[in-house]
Amino acid sequence: MAKSLDFLVRRDDWRTCRFDEPALPDALPAEHVLLKVDRFALTANNITYALTGDMLGYWTFFPAADGWGRLPVMGFADVVESAHPAVAPGERVFGFFPMSTHLVAHAGDAGAASFTDVAAHRAATALAYRQYLRTGTDALYEPAREDALLLLRGLFLTSFLVDDFLADQHDFGAHTFLVTSASSKTAIALAFSLAARGAGEVVGLTSARNHAFVSALSCYDRVLRYDEITTLDASAPSVLVEHSGDGAIVNAIHRHLAGNLEHSAVIGATHWNGTRPARDLPGAPPTFFFAPLQMEKRQKEWGPAGFQDKLGTAWRHFVAFSDAWLHVVRDHGRDAVERVYREVLEGATRPDQGHVLSLWPAAGDDSRRSA
Repeated sequence: MAKSLDFLVRRDDWRTCRFDEPALPDALPAEHVLLKVDRFALTANNITYALTGDMLGYWTFFPAADGWGRLPVMGFADVVESAHPAVAPGERVFGFFPMSTHLVAHAGDAGAASFTDVAAHRAATALAYRQYLRTGTDALYEPAREDALLLLRGLFLTSFLVDDFLADQHDFGAHTFLVTSASSKTAIALAFSLAARGAGEVVGLTSARNHAFVSALSCYDRVLRYDEITTLDASAPSVLVEHSGDGAIVNAIHRHLAGNLEHSAVIGATHWNGTRPARDLPGAPPTFFFAPLQMEKRQKEWGPAGFQDKLGTAWRHFVAFSDAWLHVVRDHGRDAVERVYREVLEGATRPDQGHVLSLWPAAGDDSRRSA
């Protein structure tokens, strides 16, 4: 019987992981498709999915055995079998996948631009998390830039929406923007977006280890180490966009800026094993930013085509900027996937590198199903 290969992590201990080889169906149910996952990106953003997996439903994307989870990742896949009249074998699609070799999706709502996985276990998740974009009609797709799309498209969309949300709120009256974990790709994308619209002073906060890298980027007006937080002008109305998940950092910023912290947005958690922020901090309360809500708002206001046009223009500028600092590192196979996962989990990867992985062997395997 043909099998898939899945990478799983313990939901209560992310350092514990294993592989599973579930059987693939002998025949696909009506409207289902079998997708062969070609490759996917693995970044600190995926660890945030684990951190918020229960709260935001990320663990429900791809069911696993009790106590185990399959982390969602951005990937490209090819349709290898189809029981849907509007989805043809050979099509290439982009979207959320498990760290696996295959995915069986119930491809309802198939249109020219995308199809949606309408499986019951994904029904409660945001539409953006269930859609698979068809590369043949995707305005952002360029074959030569697949790695950049894997590594940056999802997080750039988040940062684009954060920047748009802030602009929509007139930046809460602030002119200084504090961006933690400034070396992370999501933070860089946000800093680039803020700088592009001239929002105000963009201050990157980072570790001593990554200070030189962040300082060399052109999207931050200033770069400070975390031990320099108290040098910030406490009288300047400011917005905090928090990617670190480290309570000590959040506490220090709130207590230093106090009433002049006009908004505190929580985006991610690169320091997932840090302490949680204190309660009743001075300044605006930390508020989790849920990107799909802002996207749905703008798609209603601008229309889907208008939204894609604005996103596409911003994306092309950012991806050209990324060429100067992003170095793609590709790897294949079980050992590589587990090794890179552990490096990302422990924050041991270099900020100028982006890891693109595949569970298929390095030499390639063109078979339609793994044996």
